Amino acid sequence: MEFARMELYPAFFDKDERSLLHAGCFDASSFLFKSGVCGMRLKSDRGELIVLPFQGQQIWRASFDGHDLTMKTTFDEPVITNDYLKTYGGFLIHCGATAMGVPAKQDSHPLHGELPNRPYDRAYLALGEDQDGKYLAFGGKTRYAVSFETNYTAEPEIRLYAGATTARVSMKLTNLRSAPMEYMYLCHINFRPIDGSQLVYSAPADPAHVYAHIAIPENMPAGKAAALRQYMEQINRDPRVHHLVDQKSQIYDPEIVMTIKYLADRQGYAHSMALLPDGGAYYVSHRTKELPLGLRWISRTGDEDALGMVLPSTAEHLGLDNARKNGMLKVLGGGQSMTTSIEVGYLEAAKAAKVKTTIDQINEAGQK
Repeated sequence: MEFARMELYPAFFDKDERSLLHAGCFDASSFLFKSGVCGMRLKSDRGELIVLPFQGQQIWRASFDGHDLTMKTTFDEPVITNDYLKTYGGFLIHCGATAMGVPAKQDSHPLHGELPNRPYDRAYLALGEDQDGKYLAFGGKTRYAVSFETNYTAEPEIRLYAGATTARVSMKLTNLRSAPMEYMYLCHINFRPIDGSQLVYSAPADPAHVYAHIAIPENMPAGKAAALRQYMEQINRDPRVHHLVDQKSQIYDPEIVMTIKYLADRQGYAHSMALLPDGGAYYVSHRTKELPLGLRWISRTGDEDALGMVLPSTAEHLGLDNARKNGMLKVLGGGQSMTTSIEVGYLEAAKAAKVKTTIDQINEAGQK
């Protein structure tokens, strides 16, 4: 149930940060980055998110219980651009929806589609309460239309709950045309890797469920290319070699992308954790009905340091043409909608231990 809602407008944002909403443990304040991008700081008693209301509705930075979760990037702040890599480094980025992934030679779509930095027509704050407790919500709406081809709306929302160290993130896509709409969607979640962490997830660690995509940059020196290929092939023989996060023995420069075919619990959710050396954990759960695949993207270049533990997705990351050829495109009928559901954040040690037990039980049941 929603108690109150406030529409947001660019005029609310200035170089001096100011509180727009305060209720109980929640606070929301607006500000302008030096680049001119509008930013909002959302606070609860245990978490803080910096979000971009009018540029992709990204979560630019995230922290819970004093743990900064966001990847290392060369960008100190977002930049006003539609170019994916010219402002890259947010914690959570919506990708899609007419296409997603790296465009192949046959593709004409931009990297990860039109949604990542799309200007939003509408943004809002809301207060409410549901089965998970009292929440501060942040969301928005944008329409993407091309005559005779495409007409859809995207409506993301984030709910930050009182007493919680995770947030609930959803994306609703609605096809406004009478004809069916093919679509792709990926939620790009970028944690900061910590050496000594252990990756735990609800999928068997075997080549049938976890495999690396062997892709070597053409301009990479021969020695580095050979080492990268060898490590990718190691993963494909035994995926367990990448479970311990360890920059000394692993190679993620410039990146490695894996596909994971997840198993879900009885409620339909898959689970992923990076168990940290202190006993806590990074955490993501996603509903597999709408997002059947999980991509794992890891990049540790020295300048970028990112653990895309799971990027819940409708398809692999290889572009529109590849998805069509491999039957990975999803379809919305005329007037139809679909909504994703993802929980993301940090778990304290006791809760992380319980989730690990759940993951172990899912995997044991899946192997019977």
